[in-house]
Amino acid sequence: MNNYLLTQNLGSLDQKDSIASLEAGKVLFFPDHYFSAIDQSLMSATILDGHHKNVSYDYKSKKLGGYQKDHNSLYERLEPFMRAYALFAHALINSALPSYVPHLQWGRTSFRPAQISGRASSKRKDDTRLHVDSFSASPVNGLRILRVFCNINPHNEPRVWNLGEPFSDVLARFAAKLPPYRKLWAIFLNLVQSTKTLRSPYDHYMLNLHDSMKLDDHYQAQVEKMQIAFPAQSSWIVFTDLVSHAALSGQYLLEQTFYLPVDKMAKPELSPLHHLQHSSLTLRIPMA
Repeated sequence: MNNYLLTQNLGSLDQKDSIASLEAGKVLFFPDHYFSAIDQSLMSATILDGHHKNVSYDYKSKKLGGYQKDHNSLYERLEPFMRAYALFAHALINSALPSYVPHLQWGRTSFRPAQISGRASSKRKDDTRLHVDSFSASPVNGLRILRVFCNINPHNEPRVWNLGEPFSDVLARFAAKLPPYRKLWAIFLNLVQSTKTLRSPYDHYMLNLHDSMKLDDHYQAQVEKMQIAFPAQSSWIVFTDLVSHAALSGQYLLEQTFYLPVDKMAKPELSPLHHLQHSSLTLRIPMA
């Protein structure tokens, strides 16, 4: 398990070691640190609108999505709950990884009250299959995807993950199968509003890597993986664009996404962008 997790205590952590481990592809695990400001009336999958698998929140605009908008006073209860978790996640980054904080960009906050196990989904959208994160509609242009998770399950049920092989091995396995980037197609996707901004070569290759992993049944069955059970009342931090992961089961999870420029890492050479730029197959991603 030590190959996958670095267990941390906020009172005694080594910040340099935390950054080095995180950037190398480990999960920072905080077994005794969790978000406790929970409104028990929100602990139900019935708050979802039926079209989304989670409630999303924009910290800057205070906009909520994915919830039952006609439900009496639900916004008034959800918004402060989600905002408080966003601040909790930011404070955890500030404690564990303070050198990142001046450079972080806010992403979405997510509350996932539904059980992930057994949920009907296409293979591309099935998060129980190993993958690295890439967002089809929201290009990141090489920014790192840094996520803070907290299991707030009120029934003491764990959030069970699989963690897979290193990113370099994933890329070596799938790079030859990735289709070339076509700028005209990226322009078209942006014009028809399938993407919020122009999809970059980096986002193209990362999205196709994500899809190739999820669609390959043999890979999903045969690749070496480690199962981790994150207990209730625990938190963890991980670069989900680097770490191959899958969520197998669990209910009632909070998650905060941050974006970090590659050049603000301690070791930019460990980023997916650097791996792609220096792939032996030369995937034609412009050098920074």
